Amino acid sequence: MSDLPPHDSSAQPDPVDSFEEIIAAETGRDPDLAVIEAGSRTLRTQGGPPGADAPARPADPEADQALREVEAELATRWGETKLEPSVSRIAALMDVLGEPQRSYPSIHITGTNGKTSTARMIEALLGAFELRTGRYTSPHVQSITERISLDGAPMGAERFVETYQDIKPYIEMVDGQQEFRLSFFEVLTGMAYAAFADAPVDVAVVEVGMGGSWDATNVIDADVAVVTPVDLDHTDRLGSTPGEIAGEKAGIVKQDATVILAQQPVDAAQVLLKKAVEVDATVAREGLEFGVVGRQVAVGGQLLTLRGLGGEYEELFLPLHGAYQAHNAAVALAAVEAFFGVGSQRPEPLDIDTVRKAFASVASPGRLEVVRRSPTVVLDAAHNPAGARATADAVSEVFDFSRLIGVVGASGDKNVRGLLEAFEPIFAEVVITQNSSHRAMDADELAAIAVEVFGDERVQVEPRLDDALEAAITLAEEEGEYASGGVLVTGSVITVGEARLLLGRG
Repeated sequence: MSDLPPHDSSAQPDPVDSFEEIIAAETGRDPDLAVIEAGSRTLRTQGGPPGADAPARPADPEADQALREVEAELATRWGETKLEPSVSRIAALMDVLGEPQRSYPSIHITGTNGKTSTARMIEALLGAFELRTGRYTSPHVQSITERISLDGAPMGAERFVETYQDIKPYIEMVDGQQEFRLSFFEVLTGMAYAAFADAPVDVAVVEVGMGGSWDATNVIDADVAVVTPVDLDHTDRLGSTPGEIAGEKAGIVKQDATVILAQQPVDAAQVLLKKAVEVDATVAREGLEFGVVGRQVAVGGQLLTLRGLGGEYEELFLPLHGAYQAHNAAVALAAVEAFFGVGSQRPEPLDIDTVRKAFASVASPGRLEVVRRSPTVVLDAAHNPAGARATADAVSEVFDFSRLIGVVGASGDKNVRGLLEAFEPIFAEVVITQNSSHRAMDADELAAIAVEVFGDERVQVEPRLDDALEAAITLAEEEGEYASGGVLVTGSVITVGEARLLLGRG
């Protein structure tokens, strides 16, 4: 049964006037959602920091060789793009490991874009409140060890190898019992859950790999489920509309959980709210129960005022760029408030100084990250049209480039035309390249699409990424010594990670 009376469009949740104005400006709700919203319980107030960098290869030759051997063994398994929609194998692994994922509470994150940045912010907030955290995210930018973090830092290579060796006999046992061997992602998920139990952590922050219902991470019963904005990606596996995709992602919403919903397309919101009703979950929605009250561009990031479940949090410095990161911050804050019971068990907000300290410490490598000056080179891992549009908006807001050159290397299974079209208004020219992954789209094939979008005169092809970076920097410098030319490297997390290494980061 609902804890709310029937929906009354004249009723307001109690926000301050400025917050109501922002809700009115930013929220477009379909009246048809009223019946669903009336049936959902709505959460409202009743009366160590992540490392700044992605890790490099281990300096010790023996540790590096051991890590390479583990990577080679993992590479023999199904890759992350080959899936059999089932959690039976990972459930079997958890069973023989003694259900390690049930030894700590968790916050589970799904959505299309913004998951990793949101996870990093949640981790920073929890760490600032002196909780020991484990974070599991994917894919990695430079090193596979990034995927499993303890206390806000990527797991060291030695510990990563030890964790793999510890559970390897159990992996082989499950492999022998199943129709298909455990996949690359399933093994890493098992490693993460085992490492978190062994630490032990106070709370795990877990990002899904793909979808939700049958994602390998979905053997946890998270107290807090987070859904970042849902858009079109992996349409061959998840569905062709935001609503269909949301149906898969709703699988992480468990009985009596608290659900933190970022702004969603209407059809996605309908599906997610319906699932919340079915499992009697408590819901907090961006733009209604929480949200961004104000934001100002600042040197090195932005200054935010966020409306949380416990009230307003002012003067929060976030060292990340773009409006979308402000919305990620609002979602992360609401998730941590929900975890601590703000809005349900406790009416008071979180300590503002601790929240400020946490947000000021956040880093998200490869997300509008400046890695060079003169000319400025920015890395961003946008890999679908929605992400590219958000990045293009942020670049236009933050940087005053007189001439911006794009370096784009994408995966072959992505909507590359949509991605290129999102960047076309801000790129003076684009250098097409490809990364070293077997999933990379051939540079000539990608260039053919780029020519249709940009025109032949604005497209250059350099299959080698190092050559592409050099060409783009040269083009950006054509403006002259005192001009403000820039380079944006984008299209794939792998492209960004390889560029990051080439440019001397990590």
